[in-house]
Amino acid sequence: MFYKPGTDAHGLAHDPFKSCVIPRPIGWISTLSTDGIANLAPFSQFQNLSYRPPYVMFSANKATNAKQKDSVINAEGTGEFVWNMATYELREAVNKSAQEVPPEVDEFDLAGLDKAPSNLVKAPRVAQSPVQFECAYHMTVGLPGPGNMKSTDMVIGRVLGIHVDEEALTEDGRLDVLRLRPIARLGYYDYTSIESVFEMVIPGENEALLAGLEGQTSG
Repeated sequence: MFYKPGTDAHGLAHDPFKSCVIPRPIGWISTLSTDGIANLAPFSQFQNLSYRPPYVMFSANKATNAKQKDSVINAEGTGEFVWNMATYELREAVNKSAQEVPPEVDEFDLAGLDKAPSNLVKAPRVAQSPVQFECAYHMTVGLPGPGNMKSTDMVIGRVLGIHVDEEALTEDGRLDVLRLRPIARLGYYDYTSIESVFEMVIPGENEALLAGLEGQTSG
């Protein structure tokens, strides 16, 4: 089959686009409003953009009332946000924090989560999450929707500090992803978690290339 999104009818029960780009890391973003109210929400369009220096992005569609999401408003208004790793153990809390609620509602309380203070930003971290990034807001890219109306906010932030729970590491200092079981978004109502890992090393003798893929040894 072939169809042009937004132009042709795909003829399926549900649009398959989000079910093809999978799995997608979850951007579990915590922010603080300019009034000091904590906000926490998961975004299924999240990714790292570079690693030297490290930048990440999360993409937020408009809320069902066509207004900007609180996470975007807060990140732009305060100049900061925190990414928290979403794991299988925390899946129910992640799901609860996805509800659309008024800005004055604290999703940490809604999801039964504890706040941990950040070191470099004012936005709190999810205490139960094993990994968090403290981020400085960099910019928002508005993606046009139907009729060139801005429908999506792509928020980019620079990672200022990284928290890793020592219990999340193996003896040789790697993230123990099989024990952490980070969750990722699929399509429909479906999610997945990391339950298997395999390794592939690019052939050749380009040590700089391989070192970049494996991660810096310092800094």
